Amino acid sequence: MVLGVCVALAVGILGLGGHPSSAQAAPSADRYVDISAVSATAVPADGPDASRGSFTEDCGRNENGHRNADNLVISPGLTGGAHHVHDYVGNVTTDALSTNEGLAAAATTCVGGDRSTYYWPVLRRLDRTGSDAHAVGGGIDGNAGEILVASSVRMEFRSSPTSEVVAMPRFLRMVTGDPVAATVNEPGRVRAQWGCSGYAERFTVKYTLCPEGSGPTRTLDFPSCWDGLSTDSPDHRSHVVFPAANGVCPRATFAVPQLRITLTYDVPHGVRYALDSFPEQKRDPVTDHGLFVNVMTDRRMEQLVSCINEGRHCRPE
Repeated sequence: MVLGVCVALAVGILGLGGHPSSAQAAPSADRYVDISAVSATAVPADGPDASRGSFTEDCGRNENGHRNADNLVISPGLTGGAHHVHDYVGNVTTDALSTNEGLAAAATTCVGGDRSTYYWPVLRRLDRTGSDAHAVGGGIDGNAGEILVASSVRMEFRSSPTSEVVAMPRFLRMVTGDPVAATVNEPGRVRAQWGCSGYAERFTVKYTLCPEGSGPTRTLDFPSCWDGLSTDSPDHRSHVVFPAANGVCPRATFAVPQLRITLTYDVPHGVRYALDSFPEQKRDPVTDHGLFVNVMTDRRMEQLVSCINEGRHCRPE
């Protein structure tokens, strides 16, 4: 019943027959910027007590096509509740109805057995029609175009520039970015970082126009200051927050490994592309976001933390 009401509302918002308007199907031209006009972002220097290691996961590029319009973290139990499509790597069973127990028993695409779930909205090329043009999350919700599979997905757990890191608790949930940023004025939640391959540290909140031989990138940096108690909170954010610009965590929080997901896409030169979003967000690039549920075993998390704090650069085997 709830799902039926949600679908009816989505169709009602979009107009007769559920077909998106052109304003919903493609962002305006001012939402794009040439990468040559984007300046490099300053990176804070490590302090004397920094943990200098890293741990890189290999969970593939979603070659198995695990996608849905659910959001386990924000809308648990509500099938189709995201109204846009998410790409998943890691845990192969994640959907709105997943439980901690189910996730812990599932298979994974990650080398070494990490059953965590990592997900983000899909990217689409706008010169082609998607196979979900008449589906919830796709065309019915204004998300037109053919879904692009990332050419590269890099997931790295990074050190703190000011201290050692502590272990994340199992089933910790984290959100980065703001899926309603285009209509809600909370600039502190915006974490969109669009770039182009070959242009390190050049990030912008707009879609990037890349030269031939370079493709658009998305860099999703997650919060890394945990309250030491909770695996979730009512707003899904208060329990794990971002450090200050100098890397220092707020009082009464603890530095945990900082997850960075970097997505790279092969888009033909000159072809426009856009992110999936809620219909009212009109596919604005500022709404880019990502989500994570930690399903690592305690032993795996201990190995990750030790690697980072000992200054090593590790990959699972």
